[in-house]
Amino acid sequence: MKIGYSFWGFLGIGITDTPDGGRSHRRPLIDALLARGHDIVFLQADRDRLEAGDTVSSPYIFEAGFPDIDVLFLEWRWPIEGRNTTICGAAGHTCDLHRQSELLLHYTTHRRVPTVIWDKDRQLRPDSIWRCRPRVAVCEAALDPTPGAHTLLFPVDEELLAQADPNALAKRPREVSLAYVGNQYDRNEAFDRFFAPAASCFDHQVGGKWTQTGRWPHIVFLGRIPFTDVDNLYGSALTTVLLLPERYAATGQMTQRIFEAVLAGCLPLAPAGIRHIERFVPEELVVRSGGHVVRRITDLKKIAGTRRHAELISACLARLELFGLSRQVDALEAVLHSVSSTPAGACPGAAR
Repeated sequence: MKIGYSFWGFLGIGITDTPDGGRSHRRPLIDALLARGHDIVFLQADRDRLEAGDTVSSPYIFEAGFPDIDVLFLEWRWPIEGRNTTICGAAGHTCDLHRQSELLLHYTTHRRVPTVIWDKDRQLRPDSIWRCRPRVAVCEAALDPTPGAHTLLFPVDEELLAQADPNALAKRPREVSLAYVGNQYDRNEAFDRFFAPAASCFDHQVGGKWTQTGRWPHIVFLGRIPFTDVDNLYGSALTTVLLLPERYAATGQMTQRIFEAVLAGCLPLAPAGIRHIERFVPEELVVRSGGHVVRRITDLKKIAGTRRHAELISACLARLELFGLSRQVDALEAVLHSVSSTPAGACPGAAR
């Protein structure tokens, strides 16, 4: 089928000053869909070319108008004050939300084109009209999505999992005991509880946009780092902590940070309050307090480079199969076919 794909982000490395976490998984998903015979046209701006000066987007098709498509696929955008809620042309304005509204009006409302919304940030309200519109399906990157929604996790290429060598990763020098890559958004509580106490005891680094840091004068904040440096930072670190906003933790929604860390051999310590945590990390890496993080890192430093270290990395790699690319493409194709075959006037959100 021909898919009209709307995303506000990058296919390549993009620019440093962006929170686009989709760079780690968007292009593999798109390429896998193309390999299965689908046609894809991108319906937002070509930010790789326009902002990053990157020709990675040249093999792909971008369309500013309204081409004929079989299904509309949206990485959901939401209002962000001072950015996409301002008038076009205003300083700092981005037109992602305006364009999304145009796409929904043209395709979903007027032409009744089957539509799939991937609510990657859990910003679509539970009572949103789009959750029970004819020929509209909602996907969430959660193991326990909102009732009526479908699970579509952030995918990781199985080839990367197959290439990862736990023994080689365990033997890499780990100059930093603790690292984190990610932005501050809704993570203060988890950061306070799990990361900050350990950062008082171990060498550490934090990469990402953290604008309110006065409460943690002892933390080394690097600011936003280039996407290409994420692997280097995790590759030099023994551990990270999987810090999730509560709305993610409560539904078992894990971000792409888990496979960015594990593929670099950085062991992910995971708060016990994350739903289905046993499916993400082995029990030995589950933590229940800041003090527990300190004790766990102390223990892990003692086994760094050993066979046991490699076994823990291997156990983490095995759990990443949950996010496997082929598995997620299967899930997405099932939703695409389901919403396309839903009769006009019926609600496709009755099953997931």
